Amino acid sequence: MQTMTIDTIAIILGGGAGTRLFPLTAQRSKPAVPIGGKYRLIDVPVSGCLHANIRRIYVLTQFNSASLNRHISDTYRLDRFSGGYVDILAAEQTPDNPNWYQGTADAVRQAARHFTEQEAEFYLILAGDHLYRMDYCELVDAHKAAKSDITIAAQPVDPDTATQMGIFRFTKDGQISAFEEKPNASRLADISRSIPPGSTFATHSDEQPFMASMGIYVFSRKVLLEMLDREPGHDFGRELIPNALGKYRVTPYLYRGYWADVGTIESFYEANVMLGKPAAPFRFWDTRRPIYTHLRHLPASRFTACTITDSVVAEGCFLDRCDISSSVVGVRSLVMPGSHITNSVLLGADRYQDTSPDGQPAMGIGRDCVLDRVIVDKNARIGDGSRLVNENGVEHADGNGYYIRGGIIVVPKHAVIAPGTVV
Repeated sequence: MQTMTIDTIAIILGGGAGTRLFPLTAQRSKPAVPIGGKYRLIDVPVSGCLHANIRRIYVLTQFNSASLNRHISDTYRLDRFSGGYVDILAAEQTPDNPNWYQGTADAVRQAARHFTEQEAEFYLILAGDHLYRMDYCELVDAHKAAKSDITIAAQPVDPDTATQMGIFRFTKDGQISAFEEKPNASRLADISRSIPPGSTFATHSDEQPFMASMGIYVFSRKVLLEMLDREPGHDFGRELIPNALGKYRVTPYLYRGYWADVGTIESFYEANVMLGKPAAPFRFWDTRRPIYTHLRHLPASRFTACTITDSVVAEGCFLDRCDISSSVVGVRSLVMPGSHITNSVLLGADRYQDTSPDGQPAMGIGRDCVLDRVIVDKNARIGDGSRLVNENGVEHADGNGYYIRGGIIVVPKHAVIAPGTVV
């Protein structure tokens, strides 16, 4: 086993209220949202830290943190002799500051009194709602090699994606010369491309002419604490990073692997459904850097005369004479005979059910149901003969036991869909 990295502390931002991911965030914080059938979003950055032997990890959160606290305490019990830990730092009111976290930088600023007591030369700041696999050792090493004050991970994006992200402009030798948060299409046309012609450090394609911030930062200790103390503003992307240009040495770390911000219903849906494709750009399994999660000791899934295509099925499921394609089936899922599920995401269940409450369908997917482009949250009950296919192509609606966001039907946690419901 490699020695714990003692010069770096990781700080994972739990995000705000997660309104764009509602109703999946109605009862949990964004990092606690299940993904890939058996994982939670927080598992991605924590696993990356552990593979880099960064074992002093703080998770900053303030909304619906109970399930996140439980998952972390059940999953990440590090060797007590190593000095490693994964700690939750929930927003707290103090005599000096009665306010909750106001943004990414404000969250780090308020939590600083907890982690500055620890010796560290570098702070690795990560988001808790992204899906990717990065070698953080390479990122921190690049920061050291460039003698940077701030290093920002950046990825090439197309013009449509660029309007939702922070966009860099570079000098020919690779220094960050400007940063703009979520520029509109006309502004992007003015910028034209992030990397100027004739640059000596990198190029990008015409299809992806912009380099976007991934919300992943490495700060040298002195610089971060100085900025938090002196620089006004609540957010790294909107305020502190633009203000740092010209004052500090700010360099990029160019990342060209798969990365997805799953902060919306649409992006969360696409990231999950992608997992079952034959040429999926991201997979949770990796012999060198697997994604860790809570060990549940569940039995193997059981299939009875099913047809399953391009899908991911987690453990502990019972699928009975059903058809499933291009879908993710989460832990302990029950799908009854005659049901057809396509392009959908079932988050599964927290427990097995012996009996159903009077007058309610069984937990899971009932008989002869049809689901297409549906997200079914944990412990939901879909009654027999239900047809959830968004036949009218509605983009946004609130219904009885369901929501529609971006044309995707979302059945929230513990919801009940009455038998025969058609959406």
